[in-house]
Amino acid sequence: MAEARKQSRCAIYAQTKVASVRSLHRTSLPIPYAKGVYPAKEPHHILGGLLTLDSGWSPPFGDAFRKALNANQADGRLDLGCVAAHGHFLRDDQRGDYEFFEEGRPATAFLFNLISQLQFCGTVPMIDVQAYAKWLVR
Repeated sequence: MAEARKQSRCAIYAQTKVASVRSLHRTSLPIPYAKGVYPAKEPHHILGGLLTLDSGWSPPFGDAFRKALNANQADGRLDLGCVAAHGHFLRDDQRGDYEFFEEGRPATAFLFNLISQLQFCGTVPMIDVQAYAKWLVR
């Protein structure tokens, strides 16, 4: 039981960390290019995930793990994750639920899914570096 509480704390920690990053103020500026200026791009959704070598839960993707994942579906929601020894998971936004895959090469599958999701983010917004520079004088 102590191991399950420890694993639950790890999931809660990951969700709390993701929520704290998503709550940060992000900037975007218009993007100059040779023929003019593109308007500022709205910052994309920050992907949140979990990557670990193993899990103390038995089974690794059982009810306890699923309950921990579903505990925070607001800013702390995890979009994808990998337990390298057992499999990986993805959140299906259309269904509002997680899909779990227990296959031979979970870390590779996780990496390909991460790259695929990053591709849909497209070009990164132009950061307002001067907004960060203001913190230097404080």
